[in-house]
Amino acid sequence: MASYIQHPSVPVDTNQHVEAGWDRLPLEYAIPATAPSLAEAQAYCKRLATSHYENFSVVTWFLPKHLHQQFFNVYAYCRISDDLGDEVGDTQLSLKLLDEWEHELDACYDGTPRHPVFVALRETVREFEIPKHEFSDLLIAFRQDQTITRFPTFDDVLAYCKYSANPVGHLVLYLCGYKDAERQQFSDYTCTALQLANFWQDVSVDYGKGRIYLPLDSMQKFGVSEDDIANRRSTPQFLELMKFEVARAREWFAKGLPLVKMVNRELALDVELFSNGGLEILNAIERQGYDVLKSRPVISKPKKLWLVLRAAAGKLL
Repeated sequence: MASYIQHPSVPVDTNQHVEAGWDRLPLEYAIPATAPSLAEAQAYCKRLATSHYENFSVVTWFLPKHLHQQFFNVYAYCRISDDLGDEVGDTQLSLKLLDEWEHELDACYDGTPRHPVFVALRETVREFEIPKHEFSDLLIAFRQDQTITRFPTFDDVLAYCKYSANPVGHLVLYLCGYKDAERQQFSDYTCTALQLANFWQDVSVDYGKGRIYLPLDSMQKFGVSEDDIANRRSTPQFLELMKFEVARAREWFAKGLPLVKMVNRELALDVELFSNGGLEILNAIERQGYDVLKSRPVISKPKKLWLVLRAAAGKLL
């Protein structure tokens, strides 16, 4: 959940903020009355990126330093986009704010943005020639989150990942100088696998938000009901379902492995780090007998440190 304070260097039109519904989010998220300077916008994105906890730092020290600000800019866009879909608490209001956010994206590509994220992102887009759809595709997923809460088949889950996860991998590739479809395909496998690992880790968390990402046909095949999830009944059938879905996620991680040998060493280390982190989530699910309803599987701090140190050793060697 977002928890930022307004930075005084980015002026906000308070009346606009309240009227537009931005008051349900941190004040800092609002579209300001006038655009900040590039330096202010870049500082905003860096602060937003470095103040948010994730499984791993959004910009690890494995990436070249000259790319850090670019990753901050892209991350800030993804972070606020996600919060517009997940943290507002009102479907129609979320859709309205996502529309306003996309208008700012259009302004970014037209050269007239006001929001600090897009002021900073404009320079990133220009330098790396990133197509607009790589950003707008993410908004498709966040809009879907407002109205689609069940997925009949695994193919439907994959179609959702196409917009919710895969564009992020494309953006990373663009920032690292790769634009070809072959690398993007392998990246899609990895990003989809990471999304699946998060889904299987957060079955109860997502149900609390009204969503079930487990395919309905798989639930029916294994004899699992929505009532089982609602009441956190870890039946033998549910455990078998989770075992099946974890194995399926591992297959997608395996499909993405060739990417490691198709990118430069710095990016390869990051790809390995995030892939191993996702696989470790699956390992955590296995270690607790696939019971993700009683408690949420997590990666321990020592395990996270070990993953980072292993990647660091690879860089040094």
